[in-house]
Amino acid sequence: MKAKLLILCFLMFTQITLGQLQYLSEQAEISVLTIAPGASLNDAFGHSGFRVKDTTGLDVVFNYGVYDFEAPHFYLKFAQGKLDYLMGANRFTDFYTNYVEENRSIEEQVLNLTQKEKQALYNYLLNNYKPENRRYKYDFFYDNCATRIKDVVLLNVSQPITFNTPEGYTPKTFRSLIQEKLHWNSWGSLGIDIALGAVIDKQATPEEQMFLPEKIARFFEVAKVGKDRALIKSDQVLFQQQESPQTQGFWSPLLVLSLLAIAILYITYSDFKKQQRSKWLDATLFGITGGIGIFLLLLWFATDHTATANNYNLLWAFPLNFWVAFLINKNKVKTWVTKYLKLLLVMLCLMVVHWISGVQVFAFTLIPLLLALAVRYVFLISQLKNTQ
Repeated sequence: MKAKLLILCFLMFTQITLGQLQYLSEQAEISVLTIAPGASLNDAFGHSGFRVKDTTGLDVVFNYGVYDFEAPHFYLKFAQGKLDYLMGANRFTDFYTNYVEENRSIEEQVLNLTQKEKQALYNYLLNNYKPENRRYKYDFFYDNCATRIKDVVLLNVSQPITFNTPEGYTPKTFRSLIQEKLHWNSWGSLGIDIALGAVIDKQATPEEQMFLPEKIARFFEVAKVGKDRALIKSDQVLFQQQESPQTQGFWSPLLVLSLLAIAILYITYSDFKKQQRSKWLDATLFGITGGIGIFLLLLWFATDHTATANNYNLLWAFPLNFWVAFLINKNKVKTWVTKYLKLLLVMLCLMVVHWISGVQVFAFTLIPLLLALAVRYVFLISQLKNTQ
């Protein structure tokens, strides 16, 4: 309760201070701050913000990445993609100290703006920070803390901005841009590859790449206002993060799924030798894959997330498996289940075709599990034929 009161007092002070400093002097500067990725999955893609600094003592950072924890049904709305995000404002010293403590680099790019443009941009931020205006519907790719930086600058600069191609630019899909920030053998990488659909396997345009804070900085670096005015006047690194070894936990996805696959193959081999069937294993596999499939189906059709559509992970995590889990656990299995198992094998083959053709890229760490599932399905087809 005490912490909440302190936060409330801080926010009230910030609003009063901002309200009193409406006009910027000629010496005022507005810059874009780019924060390097952090250690957690939530911070893996970096962060962006506007810094407004003036000789009057004003030094504040506006950013568009604040969770509204007071929103009713917070976690449900977050899962549904219906959660509003907030624009926040902090003293620069607090902002800077926070990211230094997290050991995340801070790059500052001072915008090359006229006095009129600086005032217009600052007025826009002040208006946007009002309680009735600060909420917005977050979208990871098209409306986030980085894309808002670009959009706000475009709205408040008097001439068109040309975003030239920065040095080292290469065309990439949305998925590859995400996975560059993650270790391929991490649970975060696996979760993203399972939850997000084929819609993120399309190639991002140069401007669409600016959903990442790092790309905002690189494109802004070579952008032009009008014919020949550089968008960035100067840039500097305010804090350089200290190198620290990046280690993956022992229980990585590849290790866990490989051990699971070996267990499935061992039990299948044992069942084959004994000419019997471990019904508990089949019920578990079908229940888990079916449960994952239902979750993916809900992400696709029951949420506002745009990146979860057209998810062909459903080819191995088929929702009907959850129902079949109850049927296959019985001693007497219906004859159509054999045909259903053949369908599952066909879908695994289709998954390979989708992967090779580039329709959707799947997680490499899934390969041991998928191979084990295929072997188990072949065994079940043979075993059920003999018992029916």
